[in-house]
Amino acid sequence: MNHRLIALLFAPLIAAAQAPSAPRSAPISDIKYAVTFKALQGIERGVEVSMSFTATGKDPVLLSLPIWTPGDYEVSYYARNVSQFAATSRGKPLTWDKSGPSTWRIVTENGGPVTVAFHYRADSLDNAQSWTREDFLLFNGTNLFLYPEGRGTDFPASVTVQTEDSWRVITGMTQTGARAWSAQNYHELVDHPFFVGKFDVDSAKVADVWMRLSSYPAGSVKPAQAKRLLDQMARAIPTEVAVFADRPWPRYDIMQIADSAAQGMSALEHENSNVGVIGSGYMDEDFVPSVYAHEIFHSWNVKRLRPTDMYPYNYAAMQATPWLWVSEGITDYYADLALVRGGVINATEFLGKTNGKIDHVEKTAPIALTDASMEAWIHMTDGTSDIYYDKGSLAGLALDIIIRDATDNTASLDGVMRSLYTADYKTGKGFSAADWWGAVSRAAKGASMKEFNEKYVDGREQYPWASWFAKAGWRIHTDTIHQPRMGVSFQKDSAGLLVVIVEPGSMAAGAGIRPGDVVTSLDGIPTSNPAWENWRQKFATREGAPIEIKLERDGKTITLNPPVKFATLIDRKLEADPGASDKAKRIRDGILKGVTAGARP
Repeated sequence: MNHRLIALLFAPLIAAAQAPSAPRSAPISDIKYAVTFKALQGIERGVEVSMSFTATGKDPVLLSLPIWTPGDYEVSYYARNVSQFAATSRGKPLTWDKSGPSTWRIVTENGGPVTVAFHYRADSLDNAQSWTREDFLLFNGTNLFLYPEGRGTDFPASVTVQTEDSWRVITGMTQTGARAWSAQNYHELVDHPFFVGKFDVDSAKVADVWMRLSSYPAGSVKPAQAKRLLDQMARAIPTEVAVFADRPWPRYDIMQIADSAAQGMSALEHENSNVGVIGSGYMDEDFVPSVYAHEIFHSWNVKRLRPTDMYPYNYAAMQATPWLWVSEGITDYYADLALVRGGVINATEFLGKTNGKIDHVEKTAPIALTDASMEAWIHMTDGTSDIYYDKGSLAGLALDIIIRDATDNTASLDGVMRSLYTADYKTGKGFSAADWWGAVSRAAKGASMKEFNEKYVDGREQYPWASWFAKAGWRIHTDTIHQPRMGVSFQKDSAGLLVVIVEPGSMAAGAGIRPGDVVTSLDGIPTSNPAWENWRQKFATREGAPIEIKLERDGKTITLNPPVKFATLIDRKLEADPGASDKAKRIRDGILKGVTAGARP
C-alpha cells in the first residue's frame, strides 16, 4: 500500500485526534441570579445583574450569554450590552478574560463561592430584548442570565428582583417568595420574561385558568379594551386547547407595551406568556386578538412541539430549519380558526383574512416554503422575509381540506397536530419530515403527500385554489373595478395618517405626496374621522375633479388640490359556494367549527 493512500485513510482519524475539544466550564452548582432595577437605573437606561454559584475544581469557569431568543429568529449577541463585568470570591476579585465574543472565562484556582456582576444596557424596545424607562423594565432571561459553557442546561436556578417597594413584578415563572422565583432548568429560566415597575394588571378566568393582561404604560389600555380582549381570548383559547386535548399551563400572562413610535404590532411567545409591543392607538384594531391567538397557539406548536432542527434549543448558534412554515405559518392558520371557532369573528371575516393572505402570496416572488423558512434568519430584502407566515398558513388550510376530503370530514389537520404533540413532544423529541408527512398521510387514509410536498412546499408552483376551495364549499369570485385611488399605503399616526409608500404614477405621486408626510384631512374631512374614507363614493363618477388634501410635512401645513385619478383593479373575494355539494358543506362546517363527523353510510 502506498504512503499517499495510507495518509488518505488515516487523515480523518489524525484530524479528529488533533481537533480541539469543545470549551467546557468547570462544574458549578447552587446557581442564583439577581436583577436590580430602580428609578435610577431606569433613567440611565440599564439594569444591574449578578449571578452567584459554587465552582468545583481548578479549571476556569466559562459563562456565556445566548446570542438569540427562541421564537425571534435573529442573532442579536446580547453580550454587546454588557459592561462593568466583575468576578469575586469571598470578597476578593478574580482574574477573568473573554474566551469568545459571548463567553467570560473566570479563574477560581480552587473553586468555591463566586459572584459575577455586570451592568446591562437596556434601551431596545423589542420583544426579544430588554428595555427601560424611569418607571419600567422589560427583560428577557436570554439577555441577562449567563450559563456554564459545555455543561448542558439541565440545572435548577433561582431569580430575585430588587426594585422600588411600590413597583410591581410580573412573570410566568414559579414564584417561591417575595420577589423570588425558581426554574428547574435553563430553558425554563430564560423562557419567562419579566415586567418590573408601574403598569396596569387586569385578569379573567380563561379556559379554567387565570389569564393576566399586564399593560405599560399605566392607562394605555382602557378598562373596556382590556375587558374586550380578555373576553375574546376566553372564547378563542378553548378552541386551541381542544386541538391538542391538553392545557399546558396553570396560568397565562399577556404582557403588552404601548409606544407611540411602534408601528402596528409585534409579539413573541414564551412557555406560558407572550410579550406584545403595539403602537399607541392600535388597541382597537382587528389584528390585536389575532396576534394574541397566534402567540398563545405557540404554547403547543413551537414551545413544545417543534422540528428536530430546533430540539433542544442551542443558545450559541442560529438554528435554521425548513419547518417554520409549520411552526409559524400553520400557527397563523390556527389563530384564524381560533377566532372563527370561538365566535370572535364570523365566517365571512375568516374568508377575508384568507383572501388577504392569498393576495400577499401572489404579490410576492415565488419561493418554496422550505427556502423561505431557512432564510428567516437573514432577513431577505426581496419581499419574501416573512412569507412563510401567510403561505404556510394557506398550506395548512390546503392540507386540512385535503385530509377532510379524503375522509369525508372524519379526520382533519387538528388530528395531525394532536398526534404529533403526543408522539413527539410528549416523548421528549422534535418532529422529523417522516413524522410530519407520515402523520398527514395517515390522517388522509394513506394518501401520498409526495406531490403536495414537491409542488407546494419544497417547490414554487402556484396553489390550485379553485379545485381546493371547491372541496370545502368555497369559491373565488372576481370583479373588475374602476375607482378613484390615491396610490398610497398609510399607517395610523397620532396626528393623522402617516404615508409609508407612494405608488409611482399614482394620484398621490402626481400631487407630490412623499413617504413621511402625515395626511390630516381629505376633501375637508379630518382623517381622525372614519368618514374620510367615503371620498371614493363621492368621486366615483368625477374622474379628474380636484380634491383637497391637507398634510403635515416638517412642521408645516401643506394644502394640495390634485385631480382625482382612477385605477382599474381586480377585486377578488372568497365566498361560500351556494352550489356546494353536501360533502363540501360538511368539510366547510368542519373547518369553521372544529369538528369531524362520521362518514356517510
